[in-house]
Amino acid sequence: MRTIGIELAVASAHKAIVIDEQGHYVTRLLTVSARAGDLDNLLSRARQGATSPELQAVMEPTGMAWFPIATYLLRKEVTVYLVSGQQVKDFRRFLKKHAKSDRVDARILAKLPQVNPDGIHRLRIPDAPTLACQRGCREMSRLSKQITAISNRLGAIDGFAWPGLRDLVFPDHLSLAARWFRQHWYAPQQVLAAGATTIRQEWLDSKADPADSGDWAMPLVELAHQVVLLYGTDALAVDYAGLQAEICRQQASLAALEDQHHTVRLKTVHPLYRQIHPSRNLETIRGVGQDSAAVYASLIGDPKRFASTELFRGWTGMVPNSKQSGGSESKGLHITKAGPNLIKKYAYLDADVARQWDPQIAAIYYDQMVHKGKHHVQAVCTCATHLLDRVFAVLRDDRPYECRDVDGAVLDSAEARRIVLQQYTVPADVRKRTTKGTRRATADRRAERAQVRGSSPQ
Repeated sequence: MRTIGIELAVASAHKAIVIDEQGHYVTRLLTVSARAGDLDNLLSRARQGATSPELQAVMEPTGMAWFPIATYLLRKEVTVYLVSGQQVKDFRRFLKKHAKSDRVDARILAKLPQVNPDGIHRLRIPDAPTLACQRGCREMSRLSKQITAISNRLGAIDGFAWPGLRDLVFPDHLSLAARWFRQHWYAPQQVLAAGATTIRQEWLDSKADPADSGDWAMPLVELAHQVVLLYGTDALAVDYAGLQAEICRQQASLAALEDQHHTVRLKTVHPLYRQIHPSRNLETIRGVGQDSAAVYASLIGDPKRFASTELFRGWTGMVPNSKQSGGSESKGLHITKAGPNLIKKYAYLDADVARQWDPQIAAIYYDQMVHKGKHHVQAVCTCATHLLDRVFAVLRDDRPYECRDVDGAVLDSAEARRIVLQQYTVPADVRKRTTKGTRRATADRRAERAQVRGSSPQ
């Protein structure tokens, strides 16, 4: 079987080269485009003089440039492999440490099936609804990141313009009252001139949030007095008029993004998810909602493409790196971070919920925290790996998940929660010793002791 290595490009033509079964190049570097005529010509050149018409093609996922070419090749019964850029980078570093070009990358791609046959996997393009759901999930995640960025920016501005605003007035800095305050009363001198009664009455007249009585007006006036004392009354160090205009623009962008996120989530992702996973068995797993179930169902696709749970774990990337030599083996290494980022993101979030409701996952979290000295993030990552095992089994067998205790007995929701609270609650002192601040203090003490030992006379 001959192999075609295709180096994809976004703004220029693609490059391809063909090798035979012995690894000999049978064509020069060819220039191709995503057109049927060029691809037919490439296949003809690849089969010329071959003993078998079977072909395989290897390429990197460069943007979405791979999609039209891979789709056409699969229609022509060509086996297609989509390999990670890290594999190509590692192989290039081995062969051509100081050279990178389209020719080098095309040759490396063509030889990968011979060098690492177990490390590459056949490409299976999902159907149109699954692919659309994938894109909807990614769009939803992008919008969520933009919303978080603006939220953090608003909090940072409040932090220096109104020190103590979140602690004393608006614990939720994205509440309707906080947004209304930024839009109408952001200058502290105006707040002092108007007084709490006027501000509260205007808030009630706006009817922005009927459930909020406006009791925050008096603490706001008291805080405004402290801000004026801090920055002075004659020439304030902060241009509150300009700052308020900037904040209004940010809040308008935030509202638009929140509306888009809501629309994509309810009008695109959820209907497509119900279409590709009609049984909705994924939602029977504690911690898994419609958003994360849509991510799992669309990005995993056909679970039968993974021959074992170990291969699925490797694809997700939620497994630690391995470093072993002789009789030593390193522990506590970072996860490999391979696989789709969305899978890892939602697996972590779902596992943090599941550990509070599922006794088996709670037992894993408890063991990691209490007996193995892991901190919260490490323990939740371990739980996420086991949660993804359950996701894989539910998709593969298409059956509901049954919550069980560590002995295998089926439990209802209330009984499962009771067991978690009674048997797998991490003590406060254990949780305190693994916090980020405690670990940093321990590392500082070790560094100080090492410095003292190094500076003492021998």
